Amino acid sequence: MDEANRVELSGTLAELGALRHTPAGIPVIELRIRHESEAVEAGSRRKVEAEVEAIAFQTDARLLAAAAPGSPLRAEGFLCAKSRRSKKLVLHLTKIEFTEGD
Repeated sequence: MDEANRVELSGTLAELGALRHTPAGIPVIELRIRHESEAVEAGSRRKVEAEVEAIAFQTDARLLAAAAPGSPLRAEGFLCAKSRRSKKLVLHLTKIEFTEGD
């Protein structure tokens, strides 16, 4: 069984929730990343537009809390179900880099 679960995504900070803390005191923030690009699919160029729900913890959460909506960024992380009851996917961020309008 292949256990690969790694996502790289560039885009802009579309939405940012309030910085909060888990019951264990860990800083956490929820956000949405807006992505736009072009990709080749079935031999044709296709415009790609998407908004991805994401969550960040600890240092990354604090870093994002100080960011302004619309800020360009690159993010890495893994996909996980939103909760035990919801199988909706959420990108859990493990690395964030703010970029200068790539």
